[in-house]
Amino acid sequence: MTFRQFLFIAALLAAASVAGSGVHPQETVGPARPVEPVTDEVVDLHGLAGVEFGDSQRELVERGMLQETPESCGPALVGQETASPVFRDDRLVLLWVSAPVRTPEGVTVGTPVGDLRSRFPSLTRLDAPEGTYRFDGLLAQRGDRAYLFLHDGRTVRKTIAGYADYAQRLFDEGHGPC
Repeated sequence: MTFRQFLFIAALLAAASVAGSGVHPQETVGPARPVEPVTDEVVDLHGLAGVEFGDSQRELVERGMLQETPESCGPALVGQETASPVFRDDRLVLLWVSAPVRTPEGVTVGTPVGDLRSRFPSLTRLDAPEGTYRFDGLLAQRGDRAYLFLHDGRTVRKTIAGYADYAQRLFDEGHGPC
């Protein structure tokens, strides 16, 4: 072994010694849990982070907020797998949202229907037509905007936000976001 090799090995041992020094955890470290994205998305009666009701499809594409994807049934919001936009005459009129997206009042998919009255005192009850597989609805309207909460009698199953007349029309006609 040459002196140069000896110095190299000594440097490696010193680096390994320093890397292993310090305070060691008292607990056994288990396998890492997968990191899930943290989402605190809020849909309000103006829209959703960077997307406002009334925006045109062109505006949203130019801002990088809208794209066509083969997996979706129409234009999709970039980075928003839990929100589906609905356009009418090239303008965003509704957003269908799922958990973890919530209203500012904390309503999301899974919220008990009984909790809605305390958060929205003036709800309009909408009954699905007999013999259909559609959910009943509760409409919380403020001016020309509204939330439409589709529910199974126990919990919110889907939240739709946007222009009140389009939310009402959507419920009456029974269309989905596609």
